[in-house]
Amino acid sequence: MFAKLMKSALSATVFLMALNAHQGQSAEPAKSETDFISGVVTGPSGPEAGVWVIAETNDLATPFSKVVVTDDEGRYVLPQLPNANYQIWVRGYGLSDSEPVDGTPGQVVDVKVVNAPDAQTAASIYPANYWGAMLEIPAKSEFPGTGPKGNGISPAFKTQDHWLLNLKSRCASCHQLGSQITREVFLDDAVEAWTQKINMARDPGDQTLSNSGNDYKNTMNNGMTSFGRERALKMFADWSVAIGNGAVPSQPPRPEGLERNVVLTMWDWGLERAIHDEVTTDQRNPTVNANGPIYGAIGLFNEDPNFGALSVLDPVSNEAKLVPANRSDPKSQFAPPSGIEWALHTPMLDQKGRVWTTSVTTESTPSPIDCYDPANKYAKYYPIESLRAKAATATASVSMYDPATGVERPIPVCFMTHHLRFAYDPDNTLFFSSIQTRETIGWLNTRVYDETHDSMQAMGWCPLVLDTSGDGKIDPDRTKWKRLTADVKGASEGKDDVAEVEDRNGNAPDENADTQYTFGSYSISVSKADGSIWFGAPSSPHPGGIGRLSLGKNPPETCVTEYYQPPKNADGTANVFFDQGMDLDSKGVAWAAFSSGHLGKFDRSKCKVLNGPTATGQQCPEGWTIYETPGPRFSGTEISGDFHYLIWVDIHNTLGLGEDVPIVAGTNSDSLLAFLPDQEKWVVMRRPYPLGFYARGLDGRIDDPDAGWKGRAVWSADEMIPIFQLETGFGSSGKVVKFQMRPNPLAH
Repeated sequence: MFAKLMKSALSATVFLMALNAHQGQSAEPAKSETDFISGVVTGPSGPEAGVWVIAETNDLATPFSKVVVTDDEGRYVLPQLPNANYQIWVRGYGLSDSEPVDGTPGQVVDVKVVNAPDAQTAASIYPANYWGAMLEIPAKSEFPGTGPKGNGISPAFKTQDHWLLNLKSRCASCHQLGSQITREVFLDDAVEAWTQKINMARDPGDQTLSNSGNDYKNTMNNGMTSFGRERALKMFADWSVAIGNGAVPSQPPRPEGLERNVVLTMWDWGLERAIHDEVTTDQRNPTVNANGPIYGAIGLFNEDPNFGALSVLDPVSNEAKLVPANRSDPKSQFAPPSGIEWALHTPMLDQKGRVWTTSVTTESTPSPIDCYDPANKYAKYYPIESLRAKAATATASVSMYDPATGVERPIPVCFMTHHLRFAYDPDNTLFFSSIQTRETIGWLNTRVYDETHDSMQAMGWCPLVLDTSGDGKIDPDRTKWKRLTADVKGASEGKDDVAEVEDRNGNAPDENADTQYTFGSYSISVSKADGSIWFGAPSSPHPGGIGRLSLGKNPPETCVTEYYQPPKNADGTANVFFDQGMDLDSKGVAWAAFSSGHLGKFDRSKCKVLNGPTATGQQCPEGWTIYETPGPRFSGTEISGDFHYLIWVDIHNTLGLGEDVPIVAGTNSDSLLAFLPDQEKWVVMRRPYPLGFYARGLDGRIDDPDAGWKGRAVWSADEMIPIFQLETGFGSSGKVVKFQMRPNPLAH
C-alpha cells in the first residue's frame, strides 16, 4: 500500500497521512507538515535500503545540510528542515552518487540511482580506514628491525606492535590514513612521489596545517625516518601503486538497524579557520545553554589574524561568526601586551554558560603571579620547576569568555594546561590535564575565582605520585621519591620503553619508597561517583594507560595517584595500545579509546592490588574488559585501520541510546562509534559526506527534555589539521555536526 502511494507520486498531504499511519501517529500540526522532505530511493533492482539521502542548501546564513538513511523499502524522511531550496542526492555503497534533484520542505522527492560502473568507482566513497588497512605492514617475524643493512626496519622497533604504535601516533594523529589525498600519487616513480608528499609545505598563511607548513613537513619527515626511511617509503609507495593498478578494499556494510535511525545536521562554521573541538553545554547538566550557541576554539596557528578566537554557531538562526579573544577586562589580573596573542585549545561550558578554554601566549610574557612563593602551600610542597623552562617561550593560562558581557578574561596559572573538565562539587572546580608539565595535575576553584579574581587563591596542584611503599600515603620528602621512567620520545618511535623505576638521585631504587609518575596526562575526567580525577596517559610506557588521582582531605599532602595499563601478552607485546581519550560513566567506571582499534572498560572495584611495589601499571588485569571496535584490521593483526582519538560517555542519554553509553571518535572512519554496554554491540554513526570527517571531541545536549528525539543530540566537528583533506578540497570550511537518533527511519 505504502509503496504504491509513493510510486503514484501523490501529493505531499496524502503522503503525510500514509506516513503517520505507518508510524502509528496522528497527523501533526500544520507547521510540522511543511518542515520535512520525503520520498523513495530506487535503483536498477528496486528500492535501495541503507543508503544516505543528503539535502544541501546555500540559502541560509551559512551552508547547511541534512543527512538521513533509507529504510528497508528505500523510503526516507529529511526532518526539521529550515525553509529553503535544497539539492537532494543519494550516496550509498555499491552505487554511483546520484544527480541532485531540487526540493523544498513539504514536497515528495523521489530519487533514482544507478550501480557504480566498476569496483574503483564504488570504492571511492569508502572510509579511509578501509583503504589504510590495505597497507602491507612488516610481519611479526621481521622484528626486531635490523636497520638499513638488514631488513630496513629501524632497530628501535623491537616488536610489530611498537611499529604500529608509531604508524598511529606519527601519521594518524594529524590526518586520516587512507583518504584520497594520502593514498594516491601522480608520478611514475611512486617512491619519489611519496618523498615529495611528505616534504610538502603549504603556504604559511594557510591555516589548515599544524603551527606552520614547515612544522608539518618536519613531522612527516621525522616520522618516516623513524620507521627506517627507505623501507617505509617503499611500503607506502607499493600501497599507492597497488591502488593505482585497481586494488580496492572490501565493501563496508551499509547502515543497518539503529544506524538507519541516525539524522545528521551540518553547518559550515570554521570560516576557513582551524577549529579545535566544540562544546555545547555544561557536561554535568546537559540542559545548560539549551538551543544556544555552539562554541569551537581557534588556536595554534600564529599566522592567522583570528588566532585566539572562538568560532560560534547559532543553530537556530543558522549563523556562524568569530568572537576574538584578548578583549580587555579591567578586572583581569593579566592582559597580554599589544601584539601578543592567545592560542585557545579545548573549550568547556560551566553552569552559567560561560566558555572556558585552555590557552597559552604566543610569546613569553611576564606572569603577574609568583608560582614559587613559599607562602603558597602548593608552591612550597611542589614547585613546578619544568614551568620555568616553558615560560621562556609561552605563558600558561586559562581563558574564560562570558557571552552575557562579551568579555574574555585570561587567567594566569602555575601549570601548563591541555584538556579540562569540571568537578561535581559546590566549588565548580575545573581540573586540567597537561602534556607539558607532565608530573602534575592542576585545578582552579571557579567559585573562589569569581569571588576574588585572584587565581593564586583559587588554584592548586598535585604532583602525580604512586604509593609504591604501600602505606596508604605519599612521603612528603620529595628527595625520597623514585621516578617511573621510560624514553617517552622513544614511545612514539617504537623503542623498548617498558616502565622502569629509578632513584631520582642516581642510587639504587628503595623498594619502600613512593614513585613519581612523569609521563603527562591527555584527556581528563572527574568521577561523579567519588570525585576522583582520571586521565588518559598515551605517552606513558607502551602500551599506555590511565591514571587516577585522589586529592584526599588536605591536598597536596594527601594526593595519591594510581596508574593502570591494559594487560600485555605473555611475551610482553601488546594488542591494545595508545589511549589519548578516556572518560567515566556515572558509576565511576573508566572507558578508554585505544587507537589500536579497541575500547577498554576499567572497573577499579575489581582490582586486587591498588598500591605497593607492583602498582606501576600491570597490577590489575582483572579490572579490564577489552572490546574490538568495528572496521577492517591490518592483515595478520588484531590492529584496526581506524584511529580512535577521544571518547565521551553519554551519562545523561542525550543521544537516546540510553545512559552511560560510550561514544568513540572514529577519526579514520568518518564516524562516531556508540557502544551499547548491556548488549555489547556497536552503532556506527557515519558521516558519508564530505569524506574526511576527522572528529576529536564531542558532547551531548538536551534542548528540550519533553520533545523526544527532536530535543536531544550529540555534537561534534571537523578537527583543524586535516581540513584541506576533506572531499570538498582546498578552501573547505569545517563543519559542526549534530547527531540525532530517532525511533525509526521515517520519524519526522
